[in-house]
Amino acid sequence: METLKFKRILLKLSGEALSGGAQDPIMADALAATAAQIKSIAELGVQVGIVVGGGNIWRARSAGAMERNRADHMGMLATAINGLALCDALSKQGVSARVFSAVEMQRFCDTFSAREANASLDKGEVAIFVCGSGSPFFTTDTAAALRACEIHAEALLLAKNVDAMYDKNPDVYADAKRLTHPTYDELISLNVGGMDQTAITLCKEQKIHIAVFPLKGKDSIRDAVYGKNIGTLVDC
Repeated sequence: METLKFKRILLKLSGEALSGGAQDPIMADALAATAAQIKSIAELGVQVGIVVGGGNIWRARSAGAMERNRADHMGMLATAINGLALCDALSKQGVSARVFSAVEMQRFCDTFSAREANASLDKGEVAIFVCGSGSPFFTTDTAAALRACEIHAEALLLAKNVDAMYDKNPDVYADAKRLTHPTYDELISLNVGGMDQTAITLCKEQKIHIAVFPLKGKDSIRDAVYGKNIGTLVDC
């Protein structure tokens, strides 16, 4: 019988996971498939916190000459749209879920507090965290690491469009080396793309595992909580 490697996780999903790579920001099929994966691990007894990005709707780095604060605020709102969509998809599949926002928007979702989020997870609910950290100039990777610390997650799972982390961009350099079991310090010193340095440092300080794996595949998240098919794993 297989044994779960991680029982309380923070799953970081890109906004593109809800678009299925299609032109429309949110595709019903991709949304349902992602929700089904989350349902499958919740049914195993895994306590699941999720930070969802907003890149399928808006990316601040594509804002041109727009003032950075405003661009980042727009990005936060994009994550709220994705979080509400994911919550609805989970509910339709019989999974109890709550959306917690770092920015107050009481008509739409609950305002984040670590106490309420942990209580929700203890009850078996999926906790979806939106609006990043609530502050501009921080990536959703950093927000995911912060929430992982606050919910006492064993691991930060990063479901990516790539199969692992590399010492340099594999799309540019043919000799890029795949990093399978690096240390926190190796990731920080290499300054690799694909994960924010602040996020790595937070995980190091709080002894949280980091797992990077490809989202592609109907059982990819389930495999990750069993410790299988992980492209990059940083053990604490």
